Amino acid sequence: MIPALLALFGALLMFLAVSWGRERRAHAATLAALERERGSREREIGEQAAAQERERIYHDLHDDLGAKLLSLIHGATTPQQADQARAALQDLRDTVSRSRGTPGTLGDVLADIRNEARQRLAAAQIELNWNEAGELPDPALRSEQSLHLHRIVREAISNTIRHAHAASLRVRVACRGNELLLELTDDGHREIRDGSGTRGMRQRAHELAGDIRWTEGTAGGTKVVLVFPLPSAAG
Repeated sequence: MIPALLALFGALLMFLAVSWGRERRAHAATLAALERERGSREREIGEQAAAQERERIYHDLHDDLGAKLLSLIHGATTPQQADQARAALQDLRDTVSRSRGTPGTLGDVLADIRNEARQRLAAAQIELNWNEAGELPDPALRSEQSLHLHRIVREAISNTIRHAHAASLRVRVACRGNELLLELTDDGHREIRDGSGTRGMRQRAHELAGDIRWTEGTAGGTKVVLVFPLPSAAG
């Protein structure tokens, strides 16, 4: 009888030990899950606060510097000075919008570039001839790809307005395999300066995994040729 009771008591202790172990593990798992949830919530709150602060900085920056640049545009004594301030204002707007993650396809970006180019060149009394060859693919571009493309074209147009003394600028856009070919050719003086502008264009072309070069234009001015691989339409 006693051995049977001892065996029963031992089995009961074993059951209690196993149950207690399971409860401890379940309790530990619950605490770990709660800790992860708390950490995730804290990160989310921190990210929201950081995003709100960035938004405030963008807003203040745009309002303050934007107003000053507009004043410079209206008070400029030459078209070149006005264009320099106008390009800086667009750089500011680009930085704000792309930092906010503004999406866009190749078609969207090219349309924005064309509209900006037309406005800037018209203000400088330079004719724009824009030619898109055939049906272009329309993949989505990452924000940084869009920004690099905008800045390269903007700098090329700045050089045309400020240095080339051109009457017209021809822009040709075409697709070569999976690469985009972009040519900007003016009919002014050939002007290739190895300064911060051209170095920046080379760096941006490198960031696009592409290539940029300057040659003599068919109309006697300067031709800028940019080639870079496009992302797949599905990606």
